[in-house]
Amino acid sequence: MEGGGAHADDGPERSGTERSELEELRERLTALEKERARRPPRPRQHGRSLLGAVLLVLGCLLAPLSVVASWAADVVGDTNRYVATVAPLASDPAVQNAVANRATDALMTRLDLPALLADVTPADRPRLRQALSGRLGGALEGAVRSFVHDQARKVAASDAFRTVWTDANRRIHSTLDKALTGSGGGAVQLKNDSVTLDLGPLVGRVKQRLVDAGLTPAEHIPAVHTDFTLARSDQIGQAKTYVRLLQLAGNWLPVPAVLLVAAGVLLSVRRRRALVAGCLGVAVATGVLGIGLSVFRVIYLDRLPAGVSPDAAAAVYDALTHFLRTTVRMVVALAVVVALGAWLTGTGRYAGLVRRLWTSGIGAVRATADHAGLRTGPVGPFVSRYRTWITWLLVAVALLVCLLWSYPTGWVVVGIALSLLFALAVLEFLAARGPGPPHLTHSA
Repeated sequence: MEGGGAHADDGPERSGTERSELEELRERLTALEKERARRPPRPRQHGRSLLGAVLLVLGCLLAPLSVVASWAADVVGDTNRYVATVAPLASDPAVQNAVANRATDALMTRLDLPALLADVTPADRPRLRQALSGRLGGALEGAVRSFVHDQARKVAASDAFRTVWTDANRRIHSTLDKALTGSGGGAVQLKNDSVTLDLGPLVGRVKQRLVDAGLTPAEHIPAVHTDFTLARSDQIGQAKTYVRLLQLAGNWLPVPAVLLVAAGVLLSVRRRRALVAGCLGVAVATGVLGIGLSVFRVIYLDRLPAGVSPDAAAAVYDALTHFLRTTVRMVVALAVVVALGAWLTGTGRYAGLVRRLWTSGIGAVRATADHAGLRTGPVGPFVSRYRTWITWLLVAVALLVCLLWSYPTGWVVVGIALSLLFALAVLEFLAARGPGPPHLTHSA
């Protein structure tokens, strides 16, 4: 009986001794880690770290070029992608108004206004007066111009124009490559540092509407070819060579960028810290590209010639750079997510605090579920045993989804990251140890 009491009394002492030894071991381990951190790297390690830093910088600098190369390959090299990019421009009010203005200017220069009413047959004069009613109070030229512009605006806003616009851009897509390289002909051409589109088919439709409305002299107007400027810059002649090189690099350029960053991380002594720095460097470099696109937009619109509509030019610029800006946001989001994941799995103080909050919060939810009578059955022990493998499997699935997603956006990356986080939370919930069975103490 007394012996059993002695063993019962030794339990708390032994438990306290074990706890003190464990705390001592932890203190020694912490001291060793601090001493190792203060220890200067060996010359060989220093050289490897320096080379790794150089590779990281090169990979970060190559990241924005990779984004531009992917844009050049997809917009210029992929017909469906190009058509999907420019098709919405046919419905843009600024583009429609600019196209109507160009068509109106082209037709007005070929209309003989003094002989206009005299050439109209008596049968068509009532119809023409009705069409021009409300506009004849001013000069005849202003009235006719307003009438012609209204007809051109209706044609530009019609479904037929959207169909013609889309079909024409699909047919001339191969010519765009020639335009960017300064050679070739067709509907899209490079003239005087401008990429232009011939509006002849649109003018023909406007002529037919004018004739149908009673303006019969319009049918004597010969075929009109007028250009609509898609893009203009004094540096197109210089930039076309670089665009061609980036187009040839295509979607292969991101591969060496990723390999350079990966090699830099592997050569670094502190790989986790190098991974965080490399990802943040990629995010910053690509973010600078996004800022540059916004700055260049302002400069580009400010230097447009007087004959080009700023609103239409802005719509065209935004459409052509939409995929580029989307890719910039995607790369920045992906780099930040990877950097955040690498930091959270590190040994830093705040990273450990976040992990403890994560596990304690999920553990509290698991304990509440246990008290409510919810049990995981055999699933819990299985998940707890293979948790590491399941974690890496979930990460691999998330990366695979991101790689197989066609043209992912920044929000897609964030959604995949949040889905992975939710899956990891469920994994932690299933693997958390609930309160075990009560320990029975026997006393003699």
